[in-house]
Amino acid sequence: MSVPGYARAYQAQSVITASPGQLVLMLYDGVLKFLGMAKEGFSMQEDNPRRIELINTNLQKAQNILIELQSNLNREAGGDLAVTLERLYDYYTRRLFEANLTKKVEPVNEVERFVRELRDAWAEMLRKEDGGRFQQARGVA
Repeated sequence: MSVPGYARAYQAQSVITASPGQLVLMLYDGVLKFLGMAKEGFSMQEDNPRRIELINTNLQKAQNILIELQSNLNREAGGDLAVTLERLYDYYTRRLFEANLTKKVEPVNEVERFVRELRDAWAEMLRKEDGGRFQQARGVA
């Protein structure tokens, strides 16, 4: 198996074994990755034929992940937080659509900043949750 083959196998295994919280974190990371790749397209010369394709493809991938996050919200268990996240994901998706339509980077920068804040807050919550489980396992908490 080649190095890229091992990397894909490792990545697939990490998704299979991830907790639901870790999967959400991976999805946020995916949105940020595709927004970064789209921004590379925005930085290309306007006459570069790959520019439009790079922007379009990566903004659509980011939008698809946001739609996936939105569609998997548990509105009953999540209450007001789920409603707020649903509205945020909808707003982010619309802003990325606008960026793709107008080929302006400002909406991408805005969404990237907000998603990064959500991602970092989610990661912190997971760290605290894991720390609490560790303390319970040791009989400290």
